[in-house]
Amino acid sequence: MSQPDIIQKILKDSNYRLDLFKETEVHDLREKVEGNEKPHIYCPIRRKVVQLKPEEVIRQLYASRLLDKAHYHYSPDRIRFEHLVNFGREKKRADIVILDKDRLDTPYIIIEVKKPKLLDGKSQLRSYCNATGAPIGVWTNGQQISHYHRKDPNYFEDITDIPNADQTLADILSERFTLKDLILKDKLAAERKSLKDIILELEDEVLANAGVDVFEEVFKLIFTKLYDEFKSQDDKMFINRLLRQSINTVIQETDRTYEVENADYEILKKEVEAIPDDDFRLMEFRNTGQTDTELKTKIQRLFDDAKDQWKGVFPEYSTTFELSESHLSVCVSSLQDVKLFNSNLQIVDEAFEYLVSKSAKGEKGQYFTPRHVIDMCVKMLNPKRGEYMIDTAAGSCGFPVHTIFKLTGTLFTNAEIPREDKEHVLKVFGIDFDEKTVRVARTLNLIAGDGETNVLHLNALDYDRWIDNTERNSRWVRTYGDGFDRLKALRAEPDGDKLFTFDILMANPPFAGDIKESRILHQYTLGFKGNGKAQSKVGRDILFIERNLDFLKPGGRMAIVLPQGRFNNTSDKYIREFIAERARILAVVGLDTNTFKPHTGTKTSVLFLQKWNDDPDQGPLCPKVENYPTFFAVSEKAGKDNSGDYVFLENNDGQYRLDENGHLIVDHDLHNHNGELPDGIAEVFIEWAKSEGLSFWV
Repeated sequence: MSQPDIIQKILKDSNYRLDLFKETEVHDLREKVEGNEKPHIYCPIRRKVVQLKPEEVIRQLYASRLLDKAHYHYSPDRIRFEHLVNFGREKKRADIVILDKDRLDTPYIIIEVKKPKLLDGKSQLRSYCNATGAPIGVWTNGQQISHYHRKDPNYFEDITDIPNADQTLADILSERFTLKDLILKDKLAAERKSLKDIILELEDEVLANAGVDVFEEVFKLIFTKLYDEFKSQDDKMFINRLLRQSINTVIQETDRTYEVENADYEILKKEVEAIPDDDFRLMEFRNTGQTDTELKTKIQRLFDDAKDQWKGVFPEYSTTFELSESHLSVCVSSLQDVKLFNSNLQIVDEAFEYLVSKSAKGEKGQYFTPRHVIDMCVKMLNPKRGEYMIDTAAGSCGFPVHTIFKLTGTLFTNAEIPREDKEHVLKVFGIDFDEKTVRVARTLNLIAGDGETNVLHLNALDYDRWIDNTERNSRWVRTYGDGFDRLKALRAEPDGDKLFTFDILMANPPFAGDIKESRILHQYTLGFKGNGKAQSKVGRDILFIERNLDFLKPGGRMAIVLPQGRFNNTSDKYIREFIAERARILAVVGLDTNTFKPHTGTKTSVLFLQKWNDDPDQGPLCPKVENYPTFFAVSEKAGKDNSGDYVFLENNDGQYRLDENGHLIVDHDLHNHNGELPDGIAEVFIEWAKSEGLSFWV
């Protein structure tokens, strides 16, 4: 093996990675390595040669930052490796210790690199800090990093960074912090964590024993944090104007491909650093060293303002944080450096999917659809301005929100949506029967839709009972009435809720459980057997096939996620015949069994249909024929591993690659992620659809 590969050779088969470090930092370390079979290096802290094992690679890289004048510029005299920590009769060794500048026998900062997993490392770090009284701790494995203030022995609060040699902890906590700082220090990019990781850590730290509804409290926090970022939209627009001039790009504003390539995120960060922010608004969702009581008062006031801005998600009165003041302080500190306004909604989705699943959503067989599956469907069905779209089992509204992205060219941003785009946003609808997910979806849609939303809390299958809410429930009408009025305008029959005239429908209906209520079954053709006898039970997803077709106008098109068995089980032949009689089967895309893990390993496929239509006055033409070609494809790269964790694209050096927005790129074959990946199934389908002359691709 050649010398330039020596670092990767050392790290091979370990749980350590180098994502946090720049290539220049790794290169500098590589140049100092001697030996190939037993690589070693001179350690400037120990002042001797040491063998370079995986843990030592991370320690040396981090220590270089501590010494570097451009980073923390600590003196080597204040740094110790393998520093002894007393636990009564037992003694342990802390990986790196920075000593107090006034008391060189007292640990000030403890850095732990031994434990490659966060919870293990944090537990070790907590014990070291408590034993020594050190107020600051750091854990890293080279891929992720966490900085903590030991507020008391019970709680570790996140801080943005550690002080440099000339700063104090108070300086770090009270630093002026604007949207510019949030872009540069976004924990998701800087620390390589997901929002779900952060929530899991919060559960371990405070939430599990806080005696509160975890979903409700975290939802309030995220809702408030989004509003705080929303209030800085003028600063966002200023940053984007300057970035357009300098490198022809913007901060998560449109879905077009930019001229900046590969190292674009680092280029973008460098340009943002140069932007003056003296007149920028200060972020309010921050723990700036005030008392816990003062912080809770500030965050509650911000939450109340958010409720006024985005109505219909929380009750307007008497909704307060149930977390104690000290617990809220820890939570705010953990979330304050996360940039939530982000073109990659997978970040928010993954967190909410975890929270909602704790409330037994998974027992209903309904799981949030991975964003790369959603994007494939949106690309293939090609929504156009002026068209109406709905998801009848909307969950967190991934399909509607990504349809909004497609129609407006605007991603999940805190920039105001232009007036001419808003009319197209209000042609996008979502329905779901789970109240918690509807509130999540309404939040995302209110923001993506700039203050209005058509996300409705209704049971799509039981449309006969809609009237109980739409005409007899005043609270429901206050919350959802405007959206339902817009839905009523799309009825095919003036007074009925069965047939509608949507152009596009995309849905991932629940798989688990049968509908057994005869009142509901008798509303559906598929609720009866071929001989006309009523069935005693029907799979929920089967009824959704018929219900979804009822929502489409003639020539309307649909994508629906179904269990693979519906396509090949002999007993389901009648379903396939029902579909073929009413629509052209455009495509079937088989998804990998890992796609919906860790929740289920059910083999699924996406069915794409277009309703037959011979009348151009009724809708897009799709003349009924007996024989026609159908597009078939099978995904061989799910974007997830066998455990259900996302698999991210790596560079040649083994580091995770970031797109221009600082997002990790899921490695899959469904579409090309705006050119970051090779062309996938969606791009091949589009070429086929054009050659076939399909109406929505002509």
